[in-house]
This record gives sequence, C-alpha cells and structure tokens, in this order.
Amino acid sequence: MRFLLDDEQREFARSLDALLTAADTSAVVRGWAAGHPGPGLTLWRRLADAGVFALAAPEAYGGVGPLPVETAVACGELGRHGVPGPVVESVAAAVLLGAVGGPVAKEWLPRIASGTAVVSLVLEGYGPYALDADVADAVFTVAGDELRLAPGAAEPTRSMDPARRLFRPEAGGEVVAAGPRVREAARAAGTWATFATAAQALGCGEALLRATVAYVKQRTQFGVPVGSFQAVKHRLADTLLGLEFARPLLYGAAVELAEGSPGAGAAVAAAKVAAGEAGYAAARTALQLHGAVGYTEELDLAWWLRRARPLRDAWGTPSACRARVLER
Repeated sequence: MRFLLDDEQREFARSLDALLTAADTSAVVRGWAAGHPGPGLTLWRRLADAGVFALAAPEAYGGVGPLPVETAVACGELGRHGVPGPVVESVAAAVLLGAVGGPVAKEWLPRIASGTAVVSLVLEGYGPYALDADVADAVFTVAGDELRLAPGAAEPTRSMDPARRLFRPEAGGEVVAAGPRVREAARAAGTWATFATAAQALGCGEALLRATVAYVKQRTQFGVPVGSFQAVKHRLADTLLGLEFARPLLYGAAVELAEGSPGAGAAVAAAKVAAGEAGYAAARTALQLHGAVGYTEELDLAWWLRRARPLRDAWGTPSACRARVLER
C-alpha cells in the first residue's frame, strides 16, 4: 500500500520547512540548551500561528483536530529541523484534555492550540520525567484515574541531549479531573505521544542522512570524494532503506488513528520501533562517516546526533513497543 500526502498536506509540509529554515533552528536549539528559551518560545508562537498545536485539539476547544496525518507531517518537520521544547507533550496533552473535557479542557485547550501556553505531561508507565518543565506554563500528571496539575518541578536531571531538559514533578498538586474517563484518556494520550515521537525520530533521521550525504560528497580521500567508495554507498543505502521502511508504518498508523481502529495502538508501536531504530541507525552512520568532526560541538550535526537516541527511547522503548505489537 502507498501512503501519499494530498496537495494540501504537502503544502503544509513545505510551509513549515520554509518557516523553520528561516528561523535558524540550530541557534534556537543552542539557546534552549543554554537556558535561554526566548528565541525558542518566539518560534513556538510562530508554529502555533501556522496551526501546529491545533492539530490534536478538538474543534470545540479552538483546535482543528484530531488530525493524525497532519500531526505526523508537522512533527516530522519539527524533528528534521530539531525544534526544541515539549512538542510531543503538548500534542498528547491536547488529546488527554480533549477526552477528559470539563473545566480543565475549557481553560487549557484553547491556550495550547493558540500557542499562548506551553505544557508538559507525565503519564504513568512512560517514565517519571516532565520535559522542559521549567519553561512550561503547566505540567499535567496522570496516576491511576487522577489528573493533577503539578505544583512545581525539582532540579533538572542530566540528559543525553542538552536541549531535552528532564524534571521530576513535585508530588501532590491540584486534582483537576478524576474517574475512569481519565484512565481512558491517558491511554489515548500515551498512544499519541508515542506516535508523535515516532514522527520526530523519522524527521531527525532524515536530517542526519541528508547532512551525511552532503558531507561525503565534499570530503575527499586519495583524491576522490569518500562518497564514491562502495562501502560508504552501502552504509548510506542501508540507512535510507531503514527510514523509507519506517515512513509507511508511520502513515499507516496515522490512518488507523484517524479511523479509530482497534489496532491503532499496535500500529503506532510498530511505527515507533521502526522510526526510532532507523533514526538511531542514521545517527551512527552520520557519526562514522563524518569521523572525528562529528563529535565537535561547533558542528550543528552534534545536536541531531544527541537527539536520535533519546527519541528512540522516549514515550515507548523499543522493547516496550515490540511487546505491544506482540500482544496485539
């Protein structure tokens, strides 16, 4: 089966690519990692104006969604350009609050969709850390059948990617919703978080492959570009195949999410495994073919290299996702 974007979706991808190219996201990432989120928050609002954060929010609360295919397009572009911030968490929080409804949805969903609020999220079973809690206007946590608004966050935990700052939310906080509906909404939000992370991982892998292809065309050895060596060609071809294999799984999962298929969770898990592993393989290829220069902080590539592994494991490790596929 071939999954092809329609003209409107392709134009959406092109417009996001143009916006992010002009925004100099490598400088935004460096500032975000250094604790200067101003440029990143400015970019966040521009992405909101482009409709990115409205994609998972229901129309009743100022959104246009949920639209899984368009979300995959957006998160793929954001992953390719390395946009920092709790993008996945905002998508998942929109799904969570939309399913819970009530006063908390009326208060926060329009702000999430419009980009006037940045939120992070912790769900039981997906790890204890809230991404970028220090810049978030709210950190939502779900444990059992209680949705809480965390009162604050502890000191950051060291991360492999300096632009992904991890915080443990403080215990307690106001209970803003409770009951079986919260548990079901959290399950749906976790699936969407896994899905959005898979799209980011695929975009990150594409950026790494593109940068590596450009580099091996320029770097010479024995008077010829190293990209002409058969071993290099084979390594790049294997990397491309991994990414291209993951792409239809991602969009297939998007279709199942859009249709509300009972197998959507397993499809998302399969896409996450494929995209996460392909993105991480692209990082290993990029590091090997760039040689020692790939380690240097001065090279923008380093930021994408350090993001591929966390994206592979965030919101569903490969082993957890494989188990979910086998359960189905």
